[in-house]
Amino acid sequence: MAEAFPGAPIYTSVYEPSATYPVFKDLDVRPLGLNRLGFFRHDHRRALPLLLALFPQLEVDADVLLCSSAGWAHSVRTTGRKVVYWYSPNRWIHSPKSALGGRLALVRLGLEAGRRPLRWWDRSAAATADMHLSDSTVVQGRVRALYGVESDVLHPPYMLGDDAEEAIPGIEPGFFLVVSRLQPYKNVEAVVSAFGLLPLERLVVVGTGSRLAPMAARAPRNVSFVGDVSDAQIRWAYRNAKALVAAALEDFGLTPVEAAAFGTPTAALRAGGYLDTIDEGRTGVFFSTPEPRVIAEAVRAIAAREWDPEVLAAHANAFSRTSFQRQLVEFVTRCAQT
Repeated sequence: MAEAFPGAPIYTSVYEPSATYPVFKDLDVRPLGLNRLGFFRHDHRRALPLLLALFPQLEVDADVLLCSSAGWAHSVRTTGRKVVYWYSPNRWIHSPKSALGGRLALVRLGLEAGRRPLRWWDRSAAATADMHLSDSTVVQGRVRALYGVESDVLHPPYMLGDDAEEAIPGIEPGFFLVVSRLQPYKNVEAVVSAFGLLPLERLVVVGTGSRLAPMAARAPRNVSFVGDVSDAQIRWAYRNAKALVAAALEDFGLTPVEAAAFGTPTAALRAGGYLDTIDEGRTGVFFSTPEPRVIAEAVRAIAAREWDPEVLAAHANAFSRTSFQRQLVEFVTRCAQT
């Protein structure tokens, strides 16, 4: 977004340079006043009750304000037009348990107790937008159901690029791949269990999270956990995998697009954002439920056929950074002219 609109200031809740991408140090990032307190700066979730009050107090002088929102940003006021790009309707309000998990129990309980007025606030804030964009068709449907407004779908870009690749130590090519945070809702445990039914295949799991230790302790011998890896290593992993396996319910299915860019197909859950990012039969296959037996059948199916790397790469190109920026500028220009 910053590249699409050079010089545009970025307003955000908190900004800790060491905890995000280095490129932001060259941009005009303007956090809220609570950013002065490290308690909030190092974990924005601690500020959830405050963000509800602080974001609506911010008014930005702009011809068009572009709000990238899955929480509170859509409530910011502006002197001009407002475009809201929804990554997801506000999970903190509509499903605080899934948004926060077992963390910050008092905050979660407070959000659940005040759900009715918070939902009214959320819908009122959404109604101040002049244009709505959604990152997938499933989010488009959710925005319609929750806010009663129509939105255009603008898929986010994949960002890995085609830079250098680096092998992951101890891993030989020809494996199946999972790239995911290891949290319960990601269904990685079901994928790991599926490979207990596929003793002749290998699974490499990239990612960390609360389920890593118990999952690794029970995993079959043909499953390797490599934790977090560098961008160069994940590029190598995508290129050298037989296929990606994705079993989570995602708002936008990014990893199949990343895999396709490196000529690798995906076996994924037939739900959520994967419906937008997989062209069934050309870039991957679907399975109906995140159950080990069903996942194992999908893995066998994807391994049994040849996949065209050029078709996969062309599919990924539709989700390129250039394509995203071009479409975003067109939407913002249209909003400014109405």
